[in-house]
Amino acid sequence: MQPDDLQYSAEHEWVRADGEGPVRIGITDYAQDQLGDIVYIQLPEVGATVQAGSAVGELESTKSVSDLFSPVTGTVTAVNEALSSSPELCNSDPYGEGWIFEVDATDRDQLAGLMTATDYQATITSQ
Repeated sequence: MQPDDLQYSAEHEWVRADGEGPVRIGITDYAQDQLGDIVYIQLPEVGATVQAGSAVGELESTKSVSDLFSPVTGTVTAVNEALSSSPELCNSDPYGEGWIFEVDATDRDQLAGLMTATDYQATITSQ
């Protein structure tokens, strides 16, 4: 089951929005399981402007290469530098140490369009 305190995108990213600060984004446990062992992550650039639903990086695994999407529009304020040397953190701890980037969301109303844990679970169960 997915953590209840997060929101989820159809592209299998999670979003942690605590208060008014930047939102933290990573991939779901389901996504990392489907990808297999992640061996490289192309992180977005700090300071880059990202658009909701647009590709901002790539995840390379032993199975495939997949785009990394931003669930919100805004400016990248931080990236998880630990992933440069330890991309497997996305596999071993996707909701903790495996977070990928943070965005200062310019339109926080976009968060309302994301799925709850229950909705996301229903989506991946039906696939």
